[in-house]
Amino acid sequence: MRVESPPSTWWCQWNALKGTGGTILTETDVSPRDLTGKWIIITGSNNGIGFEAAKAFARFGANLILACRDPPAWEQHPDAAVEECKAAAQSSGHSTTVEWWEIDMADLSSIDAFAQRWLATQRPLDILCNNAGISPPAMIVMTKDGFELTHQINFLSHVLLTLRLLDSLARSPEPRIVCTTSCYHFLGKYDLDHFNTEPGMIGDPYGNNKLYYQMWIVELQRRLLLNEGYKHITVNGLHPGYVNSGIWNNQRPDAGSSWRFPILKFIASWLAISVEQGSLAIVYAATNLECGPDPEVQGVGAVGGSGGGHYFNRIWKTEPMPYCRDEVARLEVWERVGKELGLREKGLDTLI
Repeated sequence: MRVESPPSTWWCQWNALKGTGGTILTETDVSPRDLTGKWIIITGSNNGIGFEAAKAFARFGANLILACRDPPAWEQHPDAAVEECKAAAQSSGHSTTVEWWEIDMADLSSIDAFAQRWLATQRPLDILCNNAGISPPAMIVMTKDGFELTHQINFLSHVLLTLRLLDSLARSPEPRIVCTTSCYHFLGKYDLDHFNTEPGMIGDPYGNNKLYYQMWIVELQRRLLLNEGYKHITVNGLHPGYVNSGIWNNQRPDAGSSWRFPILKFIASWLAISVEQGSLAIVYAATNLECGPDPEVQGVGAVGGSGGGHYFNRIWKTEPMPYCRDEVARLEVWERVGKELGLREKGLDTLI
């Protein structure tokens, strides 16, 4: 299907606004699952919704790799997060492995090193949670790899990590990839002429990259289904909700400060959901049957699985931006990402 024209501004704003709903979820909505023996990698898991999701996975008995940078002083150190996750596991009677492995999403060489370290264990990877991210920057900052900071941290680095770990995921019987996108993708502009946030860009880096990310997720699932060795892998994007987390409080100094953040922080303190509530979107996408493999399409998974390539507003499957249905637009994003990351040179262009 080809989108002949972008959706109306009203439609985009309405769908973005629906992502701010504060419905309180309970254990009935996101029930505990037995993850004993499963291996989970979750990026950005030393604080915020990633940390809360990691503790939930630990209570369910999963083995965890907390993939985090060596953080600045205002963030919880991953060593402390490891100890809390271990305590959460023990409180539920589980003896699990929880480790911090350093990764810097602003450095592609760090992504490669992390992936090689995991692959060297020769363990199957059951769940990959691509969660790390930064809030909209106040200025354009370029990484050492030559990419705009938001473009690389929120999008490119997770693409590279996912593709590096596909073979490990494929060795799990029912592997899942969970990607934290955003309702902001409804406010993104499809502007491939300024894909890396060059001057003259339409829209803002955050919304645009969330749009490209959700489009890439849909295209990735399509390609996985065409590959016999990968077709049992499911990948979904999710919006965790309007969360009162450190994203409004801990802006990276290298991305500048903005007048918007004190205002957004104040609004969030009154209207946003807690980080615990926000984390339930990740837990749901990683464990719920609805988000799992479609047995009729993929040949694996329990009855009730609907496969991947979807967008979830918290725990509710929702129609994403029409661009996600646009095969030509998705292909353009896929190819642009491949060129930026040099996937052919890295031997990571094997998907059809």
